Amino acid sequence: MPVKMELNAGAQNGYKPVKIYTRDVEQGALSQLKNLSQLPFIHSHIAAMPDVHMGIGATVGSVIPTKSAIIPAAVGVDIGCGMVAAKLSLKASQLPDSLKEMRSRIERAVPVGAAAHKMISARTSACKVLEPGILRLFEKHPVLLKMFRQPQQTWVKQLGTLGSGNHFIELCVDESDDVWIMLHSGSRGVGNAIGRYFIQLAKKDMQRNWQNMPDKDLAYFVEGSEHFADYWEAVAWAQEYARINREEMFNLVVRAIKPLLPDFSLEAKAINCHHNYVSLENHYGEDVYVTRKGAIRAGEGELGITPGSMGARSYIVRGKGQEESFCSCAHGAGRKMSRTEARRRFKREDLLQQTQGVECRKDKGVIDEIPGAYKDIDTVMENQKDLVDVLYVLKQVHALKARPKKGIEMERI
Repeated sequence: MPVKMELNAGAQNGYKPVKIYTRDVEQGALSQLKNLSQLPFIHSHIAAMPDVHMGIGATVGSVIPTKSAIIPAAVGVDIGCGMVAAKLSLKASQLPDSLKEMRSRIERAVPVGAAAHKMISARTSACKVLEPGILRLFEKHPVLLKMFRQPQQTWVKQLGTLGSGNHFIELCVDESDDVWIMLHSGSRGVGNAIGRYFIQLAKKDMQRNWQNMPDKDLAYFVEGSEHFADYWEAVAWAQEYARINREEMFNLVVRAIKPLLPDFSLEAKAINCHHNYVSLENHYGEDVYVTRKGAIRAGEGELGITPGSMGARSYIVRGKGQEESFCSCAHGAGRKMSRTEARRRFKREDLLQQTQGVECRKDKGVIDEIPGAYKDIDTVMENQKDLVDVLYVLKQVHALKARPKKGIEMERI
């Protein structure tokens, strides 16, 4: 059965309640949730998803509704990070016996880490759509230009790239042996620069009020203040960039693997959802800014993706529109230990054992992404039964993690 707990029941000491969809919460995450709950502009309550864990300032796996204010660090620096997935008209039996060549082709087609495409052969329609917004942002905030070596080229050449951290590209198979492509990425270097820039601006604006702040990383902009409108415009642009980035990558993956497979198509439009973002929504009768930091929107009938760790199951879900969670659900398994702790605790032999049957890197460079460093995805799903219905259960057969390998030459696009 799903389990829940609540902090600050009855809004004690003026703090807003925190409704948590699990009892497995580390002390650091609880402290961060308490800090958030005492901010004066929190609307109704805060919701924490079953994959909740400690972040920077705001807790990962939290849904934060705010009235007339936004916390840039709660949105984070990978603005618009999220997932895309689609079912193909292929059965598992149609995949090659070995997926090694397929992984190699994807690695050549999609830059990972800090890498970008070497050149753009033509101005894509996506670039033309995005260009006016970023040029307007650079003009308003010329300091952003100094954060890039080649500001006019970086965002273009990184469009359709994976990035680093826990980003990934996977081939999966569902219970009916249908094949899926699933990937995880965000707004790359340009989103990171926008996030860092406005987080620092918020901290600067709050300097005279630090005594009233539980954590400097929770510095915020208020509607009508000098930088609020610019941040709202910038974050919307970065979220759109992230969505298009996933679309571009998805197309590159399809193009890379097609020569190795029978002719195939997409069974339906790809699901493309953010899990680090802010949007204006109506909840409990008021228009509020909802920041989902490591959570996806799960409105009634809306499709979403809750991935497990490398080698575990992942889930395609349909939202129930549960208002107490602000129509949200978990964005994944959630880490249960830091990357440093994972590298200290696990060895390559553990990685080999935990990723049996998955075509992926199995060297020490990806030890910190070992399944054992994450919470159990099945427990997460059990705890969000009230939030979503499960449509498909996916099992990875191929996983490309966002770690660059030496000697990989990127293809031109």
